[in-house]
Amino acid sequence: MITQQPDAHIPLVSVIVPAYNAEKFIAKTLYSIIEQTYKNIEILVVDDGSQDKTAEIVRSIAQKYQQIILLQQSNSGVASARNLAIENSRGEFIAPIDADDIWYPQKIEKQVQCMLQAGSEVGLVYSWSMDIEENEMPTGYFRASRIEGDVYTTLLLHYFIGNASSIMIRRTCFEQVGGYDSGLKKQDAQGSEDWDICLRIAEYYQFRVVPEILVGYRQLPNSMSKDYSQMAKSHDLMWQSIRGKYPNMPTYIERLSASSFYMYLANQSNQGNNPRISLNWLYKALKADIITPCFRLSLYKLLLTSIFKLLTQRTTGSVVPIYQPQTQIQPIADINYQKNQPENFSDLYNFLNSEQQKLNKTMKVQVEIILHQLAPKIFGTPRQWKKQSF
Repeated sequence: MITQQPDAHIPLVSVIVPAYNAEKFIAKTLYSIIEQTYKNIEILVVDDGSQDKTAEIVRSIAQKYQQIILLQQSNSGVASARNLAIENSRGEFIAPIDADDIWYPQKIEKQVQCMLQAGSEVGLVYSWSMDIEENEMPTGYFRASRIEGDVYTTLLLHYFIGNASSIMIRRTCFEQVGGYDSGLKKQDAQGSEDWDICLRIAEYYQFRVVPEILVGYRQLPNSMSKDYSQMAKSHDLMWQSIRGKYPNMPTYIERLSASSFYMYLANQSNQGNNPRISLNWLYKALKADIITPCFRLSLYKLLLTSIFKLLTQRTTGSVVPIYQPQTQIQPIADINYQKNQPENFSDLYNFLNSEQQKLNKTMKVQVEIILHQLAPKIFGTPRQWKKQSF
């Protein structure tokens, strides 16, 4: 843990929480922030025109914890909400978290340590995350990567970070690249705001990773039935901007990126028990790039599970669960958060450590590192794209 020494630099971290109709989970999210082992934080919650009790719950908790600041605006979207929080924040580092996700106790501490050990050329630190369901139990899906350094080319190909709640950003990054793109909502194209801001930061800064599961990324059936066509439109608009900036970029990069993104949408649709939609996104992935997906085991897994679910739904009208976690841990909501009692988290820590060790040994993580090292050599870099044509 980072402890205060006479001349130690203990930077303020501004946690920004956009919240829209988040009454069901906002308290769990806030308490997971409050009980971080790193204490020099401020928490800015932006109520984005909620029509439920979100603001009331935040005010109630803020009465007990002065570091919580509630801001309110009419419904303008997640990007606008994050920008408002950043404008009103004071921290050297900015840490976003969605209003239904949770952080495990050392998330901020580990990322601040990483930032302080790195030089000013590092603008963003991300961590690994674990998908959780309504009661904070793991679903069996993880987001883990060890990609670091100059990541722009690799990040164009796929959003390896996975979600907004996993990152911490140096404030100077926003001074360099601006804020989140709030214009996507106006075009009914939300979904790629996080990827877009990470790409813009990657043009100027290096990335680092804390290879530990520090985030619970909540996935619910109703959230998985969202309008994925809107997300696809968001991806297309993001790429319009990239093409305008780098007209000499190899066109194959965009096809690879689209294919990877459609694979992601297929996986999300599959998790949300929408096998027909999942198969449609798989078709689009293969149409965008017929070669690369065939080398991914996930293509065949998604294809088989989607067909199985589709046949099961037709036969019984229900879906048989494909995966059940073998290890049962105590739900986070039932764990007593106490600063000086880490033993209360012993079951959780044991589970996370076990999964981290497995993930570090997976071929996927190792292959990603190799591909990341090769990507700039094969496809080039922004500096090269500005100088030459392909």
